[in-house]
Amino acid sequence: MVRRNEQRRAALVDAAIEVLAREGARGLTFRAVDTEAAVPVGTASNYFSSRDDLLTQAGARVYERLQPDEELIARQRAAGRDRETYAGLMRELVGRIAAFRTGYLALLELRLEATRRPDLREVLTERVRADVEANVRYHEESGLPGDAMAVRLLYLALNWLIVEQLTLPDVFTPDERERLVTAAVERIVAAG
Repeated sequence: MVRRNEQRRAALVDAAIEVLAREGARGLTFRAVDTEAAVPVGTASNYFSSRDDLLTQAGARVYERLQPDEELIARQRAAGRDRETYAGLMRELVGRIAAFRTGYLALLELRLEATRRPDLREVLTERVRADVEANVRYHEESGLPGDAMAVRLLYLALNWLIVEQLTLPDVFTPDERERLVTAAVERIVAAG
């Protein structure tokens, strides 16, 4: 029974992500989540103590779903340690994140909502800060070129490229986006 409840909770949170991406934070209601998840009305309210709880869990779920799988991590660890390899890893990262379009759009909605909800802002700030620091640690352990500042600069640059790709996809062609990622790595990450 517990497993089924956790599966139902995950399905409801995934439905919340879809609602956030499509309707925005103002459209996120328990009823909208129930409809998206195709469950009886009132189900979401049985799983989440409040709308804030649902918003927070949706944000955590996006990050969970964006994590690379073990196979990808193993490939990355076996790859070279030069800027060309680094650029390839960053292109893969941008592609993986952009492929989860609704998740990233939901995160943008959550960030906007966090400007009005201090508790959500606190949770998101803690999560994003931890994610950035985990990326820095992974980078330092990987032996890839560049330092912690390069990781942070790439984080900022590539996040906006992803926003551009998801919201105004015709600004840059796919080939231009690939070249932009490569150029960002080449210019931000010190040679050697």
